[in-house]
Amino acid sequence: MAIVLYALTALLYCGLAFHGWATRNPALAAAGGAAIGHQGGQPGRPGGGAAAVLVPGPGNGRAADGQPAWWHAVVLGALASHGWLLHETIFPADSMIFGFAFALSAMLWLGVGIYWIESFFFSLAGLGLIVFPVAMLASLMPLAFPGALILGYAARPLFKLHFVIANVAYGLFTLAAFHAFLMLLAERRLHGFNRPADADAASGQWLGRWLDLLPPLLTLEKLLFRLIAAGFVLLTLTIASGFLFSEQLFARAFRVDHKTVFAILSWAMFGGILIGRHFRGWRGRTALRWVIASFGILLLAYVGSRFVIEVVLHRFS
Repeated sequence: MAIVLYALTALLYCGLAFHGWATRNPALAAAGGAAIGHQGGQPGRPGGGAAAVLVPGPGNGRAADGQPAWWHAVVLGALASHGWLLHETIFPADSMIFGFAFALSAMLWLGVGIYWIESFFFSLAGLGLIVFPVAMLASLMPLAFPGALILGYAARPLFKLHFVIANVAYGLFTLAAFHAFLMLLAERRLHGFNRPADADAASGQWLGRWLDLLPPLLTLEKLLFRLIAAGFVLLTLTIASGFLFSEQLFARAFRVDHKTVFAILSWAMFGGILIGRHFRGWRGRTALRWVIASFGILLLAYVGSRFVIEVVLHRFS
């Protein structure tokens, strides 16, 4: 059953990624040519009018990102297959097997789910072109790195609550990191519009067409800080529930180890970003770089440490 779910999940993600690349880029070129023809042959920048054509209104039977209903059904099917796969591989029988590859797979699964919900309200086609391929790779990683962390206390209700909240928080921050990365690329391209046309062409028009699919930077920024705020609340609950679980299991609420240190450090960094945004109006490259750095620290809290133990040191707990 697990092999079938692996194949089905990868196939669905691969199909969604291929659909995005195969339909979006040619559509931009065609829409740009149609826009030029509509203007009586006047020259225009490729992709300038394409975004408006690619994002039809709700009256056309499509969601805010211009995707048809069947696309949303396929994404839902991929989420169901990926979720079932995670359940079957992480919770076999009455035990629990986990590792850094499972953590990455769960993070991307939740990231795709949040992206799917967002796609009903915002045009995020450009984001999907990177989310689906990465999710496909993450879903297959447990095949290469199966992990061997068998938890005897996995059935405890407090641990299950801690585990679910932590993974939802990681999913939110994963999508926030994707947002920040794409916003950095879009901002860099925006400030590069004063370059000569031949230099712009030499840099590769595919990147520009991809970034043209994104909503305005202000919209992405609003979404980014909503994701960070929600993730920060869940990360706070994750740390608090972790302390409670540690108190029950080890009779110590605070254990000084790399996972705890990195988790608290990332929590402080994300909190600092929200405080700076609220009181100092942080935005632009500075805020985006802090978001990516904070996400990197969060990855080190569990994924990085498990990677070192499982792969680098070839040791399993």
